[in-house]
Amino acid sequence: MSQTQLPRPVAKADDIQDAYNQHKHRLVDAIDSTKTILSDLRVFNKDDWVVRYPQLREDPASPDGPLRRSLSFADDPTSQTPVRLGLTRSVTLASVSDVKEEPASSIPPLSSDFHVLRLDLKLGSTSSAASASSLVSQLEKSSIAHLLDERLAASVAHIDKLRLRVQDTSSKVLVTGDLNAGKSTLVNALLRRQVMPVDQQPCTTAFCEVHDATENGGVEAVHIVKEGVAYSPADESTYTVGAIEDLEEIVAEYESKGSEHLLKVYLAGKDQDSLLSNGTVNISLIDAPGLNRDSIKTTALFARQEEIDVVVFVVSAENHFTLSAKEFLWTASNEKAYLFIVVNKYDMIRNKDKCRRVVLEQIKGLSPRTWEDADDLVHFVDSASAGGDTEAAGFEEMEAALRSFVLTKRSKSKLQPVETFLLNLLSDIELLASANKLVAEAELSQVRAELSAVKPVLEKMRAGRDKLEEGLETVEEDGVGAASAKATKVLTDALEQVGAGKPVAGLRLPSYPGLFAVWDYARDVRRTLLASLDLAVKDAEDEARGITSDGVAQIRNLGEEHLPIGVERSRRVFMPEAMFSAVRRGKGSGALKTRGANTIVVAGGAHGLGIGLAARPDLQETTMLDLFDVNHQFWVHFGDNSKSAEGDATPGALSVVGVGVGALTMVGGQAIGVRGVIESIVRLSDFLGNETARKWALPVVGAVSIGAVVYVVLELPSSIPRTVGRRIRASVETAEEGEAQWQATHAVRIGRETRKVLRLASWDLRERFRSAMEERNTEVRNAEAGEKRALKAQEYFGSVGERVGAVRGTARLGEETAV
Repeated sequence: MSQTQLPRPVAKADDIQDAYNQHKHRLVDAIDSTKTILSDLRVFNKDDWVVRYPQLREDPASPDGPLRRSLSFADDPTSQTPVRLGLTRSVTLASVSDVKEEPASSIPPLSSDFHVLRLDLKLGSTSSAASASSLVSQLEKSSIAHLLDERLAASVAHIDKLRLRVQDTSSKVLVTGDLNAGKSTLVNALLRRQVMPVDQQPCTTAFCEVHDATENGGVEAVHIVKEGVAYSPADESTYTVGAIEDLEEIVAEYESKGSEHLLKVYLAGKDQDSLLSNGTVNISLIDAPGLNRDSIKTTALFARQEEIDVVVFVVSAENHFTLSAKEFLWTASNEKAYLFIVVNKYDMIRNKDKCRRVVLEQIKGLSPRTWEDADDLVHFVDSASAGGDTEAAGFEEMEAALRSFVLTKRSKSKLQPVETFLLNLLSDIELLASANKLVAEAELSQVRAELSAVKPVLEKMRAGRDKLEEGLETVEEDGVGAASAKATKVLTDALEQVGAGKPVAGLRLPSYPGLFAVWDYARDVRRTLLASLDLAVKDAEDEARGITSDGVAQIRNLGEEHLPIGVERSRRVFMPEAMFSAVRRGKGSGALKTRGANTIVVAGGAHGLGIGLAARPDLQETTMLDLFDVNHQFWVHFGDNSKSAEGDATPGALSVVGVGVGALTMVGGQAIGVRGVIESIVRLSDFLGNETARKWALPVVGAVSIGAVVYVVLELPSSIPRTVGRRIRASVETAEEGEAQWQATHAVRIGRETRKVLRLASWDLRERFRSAMEERNTEVRNAEAGEKRALKAQEYFGSVGERVGAVRGTARLGEETAV
């Protein structure tokens, strides 16, 4: 019977080994895939998207319990979004109305949101990671993303070491615990030799890694690894050789130096029952310093966890788990779901049931999977009683369980920690991707809302740009044309009226003072008529001001029509009275300058015309021709009638006398000179010597005298304004070669001033329109770029979730290999 049953265990062992190899290959594939995901995530974080670091807070008031949480980010903790977490830790938005608002201080942050990718954002060494106030909320998104990138890089390096550990056929067993917990005593008991130094005081201050001597050519020795070099048994330059018997002295020497060293201890397999000499798998035992002895060594121990396959944690039954032990076990549980725990010095405890209950409760909180399998993984022993002829039954059971855990259940002891780490890491990646997918969706919704609001405005502005330009040009040209035409008409009418001796509305001719003040009367008439032209210029400018005001209002209406809402309108205030104002020119200008003072140049002064005609000395000068214009009367009756004024076309008494006097004073078309006067006197004396002539002289002299009296008494008060006005019009209309007439000059000046104002208003509107269009164009470009970026992020993080799901299925081991 027994012989027929022998092949079955062999077949079972072969099956277990085959299953182990299959799952090992699957884990290697999962590790490679996870590394690819992490590398892609780092590149995406650097080049395409600033990955946000989420925080999840439980809502204790929610009926859904822990499934209902709020999501915020480390760089913006005040913003919280209600979310629902499924069993796979995928994040989906929940309705805000479904979640009761709670103060941020009343919702403690979850300690298990992230396992591997958790960032340590604390304010000082005394801050608690469980306190919301410990978060550095002032950090920018890029700073958080940089910290996250460093954590991703560390994870990539860690899984590279995991890959090497999975492919390595040997197993590393770390024996650690608090000070004086009996770690070295346990190692000696497992080796069946007194190798590690044992004392009541803490002895082991270095990492002692014990290997089978077959790995060193069968030679027992202690290799003291040199600091800062990569150890290689074949390279003697990387270590110093010591004897096994001197191990205690070597440890004491480095203890006195206060330095940390790694010791490679090679032992010959004198006892085939020891854990090292198992004949199946190369196993190394690592005796580590106590956790609460030195913070530097504790940190180094934490860092070496990635190289460890099995953690044997030794805890004193007298002290239970200290704070340093809890922190170590909590960190180790992120990777190793199963820990082998040895409660040493148990025989010294009187109330053993209480001790067992308390220890198991602590283990339940620190490593739930270990607590579930406590019968195989938690052992209460006394290592000091092991060895000799009588070995304690508890230690034998512990040693057998450890041997089974390390050798037989290698899927559980060697592969399960790698699987646990990968699953935790994949869960973190999924949480990170899900949260950032939510951010991408929110940003996509936001930028699309911006596009729907801004893009139609931009398209409307583009469509109305040409219309605006045409409208502005029309307003400008129509305004200038209307102002120039109105000025021409007003000035032409005024000049015609002045030429007829009539002042413009608003002014009156001075009253006639009598014959003895006729010279002053002619001067006052001239000034009044010149002032009439000045007033006409002001009237033309006032008309231009009104036309310009209408044009500015039209430009403002065009702005209201074409400028989008939200764009600040022009704050310029048009002041019509500022048009055609006097221009003050300083030194260096083309204006006339007065020593030590500035000069005021009136409008139109460049042509000697316009405002200020009444003040011009050359036009104010009164002459005899203002009283009697001989040349004009002569040309009216004997010359070209086209040169006469319309009001003097019909001759009167004054005209007859004027013709006579004109005939007497003009000889051959020339004025009488001194010689002519002498000759006339001689001829007159001869003429008066004739008796016949003397008979006609008296009637002629009488007629002349009567005409002169009639002229003075009747015609002079009304003829002087016409004569002065006629002469003023002739002076104003007489333009030098190449110069425009008075009306045209002012029409051009008024049109230019009108154009300047309208063009300034148009330029201001054009600039505002151009600036507004550029802003809208920039907003549209940024929104489109944001939409493209958010779409890419949404698709990418969605694909990450799918990739994580596929890798998780590859990494997860079957239940049959976990036992």
